[in-house]
Amino acid sequence: MTVEVATLFGSPNIGVYIFANNKLALLPPDVPPKLVDQVREVLKVEDVVLTTLAGSRLLGVFAAGNDNGLLLPRVALSGEIELLLKHAKQAGLNLEVLRDLRETGLGNLILANSKGCLVGSILPRSVSKLVSDVLDVECLARDIAGLPLVGSLAVATNLGLALPPLVTEEELDEISSILRVPARAITVNRGKLFLRAGLVANDKGAIAGGDTTGIELMQIQRTLFP
Repeated sequence: MTVEVATLFGSPNIGVYIFANNKLALLPPDVPPKLVDQVREVLKVEDVVLTTLAGSRLLGVFAAGNDNGLLLPRVALSGEIELLLKHAKQAGLNLEVLRDLRETGLGNLILANSKGCLVGSILPRSVSKLVSDVLDVECLARDIAGLPLVGSLAVATNLGLALPPLVTEEELDEISSILRVPARAITVNRGKLFLRAGLVANDKGAIAGGDTTGIELMQIQRTLFP
């Protein structure tokens, strides 16, 4: 499994701009072609979709999902939904727009792989059931290190789980059990704790932000591809 580094729009926080599972990746329309090629080669996705969400480049903030489904916020525009519905169907993914949910940063509040799911405790209880149905996994509401931004703090694949060093050993074991993959505490981008902001990964590879050190790259490799 390949782990590489990249920057996007001059920022090492590439994860706020990119969503990826094992089937497809969503990237902003104005992303450099070189990065599109890197995503194809490293993550080995079947489809790369160039789009916005809510007219924004922040795809990793607004979208959440796994290999079974894709979740979009109520602020997604009709043209964006139409485009993503087409690609989701081609990939065999469920797609749901959470129109009744006030919060829109789904990527910040939902952490999922194809074995389990966490949602931040600030979300209504009804959301857990809907997310569970769309992603076809058990979904539990809980925070990470007392923070509801579970999708921002961690990165999960079907092989491993990266958590920030904020978590206790007990918490690490509990979240590992929910997502049913081994977990380790790591950092990205020279010690940053919000892992998802600086890391995009699936079961085939990972791309970390350009400030990520060699030691951190080794930690990512060991954690997500044990």
